[in-house]
Amino acid sequence: MAITRHQYRIYIKAPIEQVWNAIIDPAFTKRYFHGTSFDTPPAAGQPYRTSLGNGAPAVDGTIEVLDPPHRLVMTWHVLYDAAMSDEPASRVEWNLSAAAEGLTQLDLVHGDLFKSPLTWSSVRMGWLWILDAMKTLVETGDEMPALSPTSMNGAMNGATNGDATEDPTEDSAEDPTGEWHRAQGIECNNAIWDLVDADPSTARDEELLRRAYASAYHWQRAARRTPNNEVRAQYMLAKVHLLISQPERSLLYANGCKDLCEQQGITDFDLAYAREARARALKALGREGEAQVEWAAAKATPVANAEDLAIVEADLVDF
Repeated sequence: MAITRHQYRIYIKAPIEQVWNAIIDPAFTKRYFHGTSFDTPPAAGQPYRTSLGNGAPAVDGTIEVLDPPHRLVMTWHVLYDAAMSDEPASRVEWNLSAAAEGLTQLDLVHGDLFKSPLTWSSVRMGWLWILDAMKTLVETGDEMPALSPTSMNGAMNGATNGDATEDPTEDSAEDPTGEWHRAQGIECNNAIWDLVDADPSTARDEELLRRAYASAYHWQRAARRTPNNEVRAQYMLAKVHLLISQPERSLLYANGCKDLCEQQGITDFDLAYAREARARALKALGREGEAQVEWAAAKATPVANAEDLAIVEADLVDF
């Protein structure tokens, strides 16, 4: 289950017709959409192109659905960046509905990004700026302060929109797909838990393996990755192999998980779970004495955070 889209929702204090006009009217879009506008009025089933204020091409594609003032669906192929222009087209959907009198709900989905990691990373934060600037303009008539630098690429990738919580690292700067891999790793990891309690079957076991290995693959390439991410990837592989009745393989990954903790000086939460995984694998292999020693070590591992400790203790109740 890979993340292949970005999804946003905002509420704008304006009638739905006014918000719709803000999406398609060139005189309006130029004021909040980095100076871009449709070259010609959009028409259902027809190609379109948007351009920057200086005439340089921005985006092109096809208008797939035009249902004013409720829905606009358009394929999205980047022209403002040479590398992204080599990626296949994605899809942008604007959906408007009346949330209350004088209030419009706007849902924007940018999807079909599986084969377009550069575009995925670029627009992830860029849409936040667009939607905030649009809301400000519609509700107040004022434009958001100009971004600096004002290049289209810089604006769209969120590098200049005040995103202080996730500053680009040297690693992510070298690999523009790093953020995409990070999101995939999170999604694949979370998707494993959807199947942990499912009834055992050949199909379930195969899907568990695919998700676990996919998560490890993406975390190995993720932006801002740390040794803890590799520890957790190996822990999940140990857990999955135990679930599908492959304790030998489970122990292999549990050993790797614990060894990496020791090599990197990783303690606390991660070390407790590394020991737990190793204990369960040893027990499944009939090595009861070793399993009990490892289990006791897991339970004795100090965990500083109270919430983390509660989670660990809950998982270490049954053996």
